[in-house]
Amino acid sequence: MSAAFLFPGQGSQYVGMGAALYRASAEARMFCDRADAQLGYALTQLCFEGPEAELNLTTFTQPAVFVVALAMWQALKATLPQPAFVAGHSLGEFMALVAAGALDFEAGLHLVAERGRLMARAGEAASGGMAVLLGATLEDAAALCTAAAAASGQPVAVANDNCPGQVVISGALTALEAAMTLAPAHHVRRIQRLPVSVAPHSVLMAGVQATFAQLLTTVPLHTPQIPVVLNATATPETDVEVIRQALVRQLTSPVRWRESILWMAAQGVDHFIEIGPRDVLTGMLKRTLPAARAEAVDKMGFWA
Repeated sequence: MSAAFLFPGQGSQYVGMGAALYRASAEARMFCDRADAQLGYALTQLCFEGPEAELNLTTFTQPAVFVVALAMWQALKATLPQPAFVAGHSLGEFMALVAAGALDFEAGLHLVAERGRLMARAGEAASGGMAVLLGATLEDAAALCTAAAAASGQPVAVANDNCPGQVVISGALTALEAAMTLAPAHHVRRIQRLPVSVAPHSVLMAGVQATFAQLLTTVPLHTPQIPVVLNATATPETDVEVIRQALVRQLTSPVRWRESILWMAAQGVDHFIEIGPRDVLTGMLKRTLPAARAEAVDKMGFWA
């Protein structure tokens, strides 16, 4: 049996996440307290108590999910199997790099906090959003985006290829409205807007890519001790410069998650462990690989 660790992204957050973990684990408390000190505000209090509206702001969501997921990893890593690969969904890629030894916790937290601010700034400059398509193939989703962009004159594109029957699109608000109207004609069973005010993994993030690329040059990256399956390529990588470029590219390119899971399964991985709040990735995995063993540590009662 071969295992892989999966780290979730934005959208997995909830008020109360990490609170029981913080009480139960000295290792987790250390990570959370270091994060509060580095950020200069009480991130852990926001995770534990809310308010929900503030926790859901991109600027705070990204460091919050990052810290809680890595606190879980720190608390459990001595008892977990050695993974053959690690991967993270969007934001989760930064947690995967920390778990692989490629990125220090403090450096990763700095990157994630700045990434959240930059994405929020891009959202203020060009209003955008996301929508999930259910019952659609990747080809259906791409065709819908082409039609909606043509109808609206604004960009929209596939952002996340999550699992069979679930694709997320991202782009300008007028283009998303066009997609809502055109969806039935493109074999989409259901389309639903997501509660986000930015358009990750779309061209609307292009305006902050150069700034983020410059920031990445100031942060040390190390050769991963475990191969990291990247969102941008759906293949593993250990070359530091390739990883750095992929993190920049990830802002505007789609998350090839379904392909990443299938690639790991083809290498013999049959045990996937989701480390982070909720069990969003576990649900996707069961739709992609129904026979695989999938576990979400947040649902396993370690800290009850």
